[in-house]
Amino acid sequence: MQLRGRKILLGITGSIAAYKTPDLVRLFIKEGAEVRVVMTPASREFVTPLSLSTVSRNPVESAFVRDDDQWVNHVELGTWADLFLVAPVTANTMARLATGICDSLLAAVYLSARCPVMMAPAMDLDMYRHTSTRQNIKTLAGHGVEFIGPATGDLASGLSGEGRMEEPEVIFAHVLGFFAGKSDFLGRKVLVTAGPTREAIDPVRFISNHSSGKMGYALAEAFRMRGADVTLVSGPTGLTPPGGVKTIAVESAGQMHKACMKAFPGIDVTVMAAAVADYTPAKAARNKIKKDAGDTPALALKPTEDILATMGREKKSGQVLVGFALETTDEVANARKKLRNKNLDFIVLNSLRDQGAGFHSDTNKITIIEKGKKPKRFPLKRKADVANDILDSISRLI
Repeated sequence: MQLRGRKILLGITGSIAAYKTPDLVRLFIKEGAEVRVVMTPASREFVTPLSLSTVSRNPVESAFVRDDDQWVNHVELGTWADLFLVAPVTANTMARLATGICDSLLAAVYLSARCPVMMAPAMDLDMYRHTSTRQNIKTLAGHGVEFIGPATGDLASGLSGEGRMEEPEVIFAHVLGFFAGKSDFLGRKVLVTAGPTREAIDPVRFISNHSSGKMGYALAEAFRMRGADVTLVSGPTGLTPPGGVKTIAVESAGQMHKACMKAFPGIDVTVMAAAVADYTPAKAARNKIKKDAGDTPALALKPTEDILATMGREKKSGQVLVGFALETTDEVANARKKLRNKNLDFIVLNSLRDQGAGFHSDTNKITIIEKGKKPKRFPLKRKADVANDILDSISRLI
């Protein structure tokens, strides 16, 4: 089963081509996928929710509130899926999604989706050719949407031409190809760390850093999308853990060290993206330290356990170990030193001097440095795309 473990969210809009969607769902189910369906109200005129719930083996959603007064969580649907496929998608729905109009559950799911999005257009020839439709397709493509078709053939209007939704078998083959190209880590056990650590000074105060965890979470999501069995060890962040990823929440560097070293012996690939504190208070106060007039307290520090160095010493043949380096001066020289001293397979260099690559940003600009090779520099990209660049480099190693 080529889609075993894959989660496909199918969006259906108000086109006559919607009558073909039960066949599409059957194809996905037969190959092992889990399928959930979200419909626009207009689509219910062309195919029944009962048919789709029967073939998908899941309830079909079409409104923000069900008949039993239960709220439908569009965010959960958007974060659950490995792929959001809208088939068929009408000119009307594309126009709304291109401009961010959020007047249906399907539109809210689209705006919440973290996964790749595909659309299979279906409309009459002149509607498809219209300048507005072409502009909306261009806008959505610019947002990362991948289009399947449309095909050329007989249309519901009686005309013949471009605008017909691709047949379910063609859409199915396209989705299979997408996942086949994203399965290079299938069966691999991966460990990713993310976020900052907090080193307690007293029950109220701590030492930490500005790490948001966004890069580590993007890496965990990318590994999962490409078939890996992922464990994410995360310091405190405000992020929602990716679906399908085993997440271990920690606070301090010591807790992160313990969680990582417990998992490490059975791991194939480790990517240490967390910003782990180098120092921790030598002794945390049991009670809140009170401020006294004229008093200038001193804070004694001790080094934390170096998780990456410990892994570098203990890694076995076949294990891949990747670290991150955030530098402000002598970036490449310092990164090469860390690469060598900690026995890494390669290191990912960030510089705070690169605009758009700082803390809390949704973008990053990296340089990958391998032993004995020239640094490979990448342009500024979304962190989701940066994650896949890093995974491509790891894939070549294994």
